Amino acid sequence: MPRYDLSLILKVMQRPETVACLRRTVEALLERGAVVRDLESLGERMLPYKMSKHSQVHTRGTYFLIDFYSSPNILITMQDHLQRDVDVVRSTILKNEKTPSICGLLRSSSDVSGQKSSSPP
Repeated sequence: MPRYDLSLILKVMQRPETVACLRRTVEALLERGAVVRDLESLGERMLPYKMSKHSQVHTRGTYFLIDFYSSPNILITMQDHLQRDVDVVRSTILKNEKTPSICGLLRSSSDVSGQKSSSPP
């Protein structure tokens, strides 16, 4: 399954309402067979420009980033779900091209002494 990032801008709400909206979003992903890796809050910020959604004009928003694995087939239904959610100002799903880091297994072409290192087994 490919890896994706879901960028969310939620309208400014009290903490319980924000948690409820995030729970709805994550449950919708899980119901569609996604595996959520990470949920990161990027905080509340001024929007770069006024955004209108569901007959409301927004100047501030709370930003979140959700990292997940899923089948590409669910992306259209997930976007539709997010567009209907009255608490979501903007959502974007992007394919995450990051490769997993392998710490300590890959070595550079030369070590500290300047000599060529041997390739890993």
